[in-house]
Amino acid sequence: MLSTIAAAALPIIVVTLALGGVAKLATVGRETSPGALARLGPAVLMPERFARAAMIACALVEFVLAAGLLVVDHPAARWLPAVFFAVATYVLWDLRRRRPDVGCGCFGDVSDTPVGLRSIGRAAALTAMAALIGAQDLTGWPQLTAETMPWMGGGVALLLVCSPEVDGVVSRLRHRAPCEQRPMPPGRALSRLRASTAWRAHAGSLVAAEPSDMWRELCWRFFVFPAQGDAEVVFAVQLSGRRPAVRAVVVGADGQVIAPDELGNASLRESTPVSA
Repeated sequence: MLSTIAAAALPIIVVTLALGGVAKLATVGRETSPGALARLGPAVLMPERFARAAMIACALVEFVLAAGLLVVDHPAARWLPAVFFAVATYVLWDLRRRRPDVGCGCFGDVSDTPVGLRSIGRAAALTAMAALIGAQDLTGWPQLTAETMPWMGGGVALLLVCSPEVDGVVSRLRHRAPCEQRPMPPGRALSRLRASTAWRAHAGSLVAAEPSDMWRELCWRFFVFPAQGDAEVVFAVQLSGRRPAVRAVVVGADGQVIAPDELGNASLRESTPVSA
């Protein structure tokens, strides 16, 4: 029984450590407001100038622990994650007592909710799972069977219930900003454009690889490329949806449309949503 539970817990621990490390490095790599990192996790207990280094170090430790569980056949590799999560449980408890206004930073800036009993309970549950793995002779990714799957599902469900980040994600999805208010980097829209049929249809006539002008209107990003014959190709990329629409028109030097796409300008105007 215990070996089955440990085999189910091992993938959960490895994935949790890996996700935590990736999220922390992503948070460090993003531009944040001054002092934002110092308001996450145990970094609040040290000078602000060390917050970035502390988060990177914690991420690297998580990667090492996850790799050790998979490839190192030694008791230390199996017990160190239990020690890590036990220390994390104590630190979160101490943070809740000393700094109840800060987030745990367990998954970077996604974990910015003030530390509560759910975060502490999750760390304690992970400690118990890791300790059970340490007590068993497990190395490498275990073979998932009909016996381990229910235990693994139960462990994942327990962690989700104890994760305040889930509430934040659900809240963002329920109260998501309308398309015209959501940020979209121009580079991402340009990548969508270059993967479209409209781009392939006009790429041969373009005389420059980069747009000469670009702007955004509501849910559309427009790109202007100089073309042969003293003309310009204007592309419109929709900024929402899994398969966003891409439109294109060729405009002459006098500003008149030479060759609209098959849906025409009227279609583009009708497709531009205006949110209340």
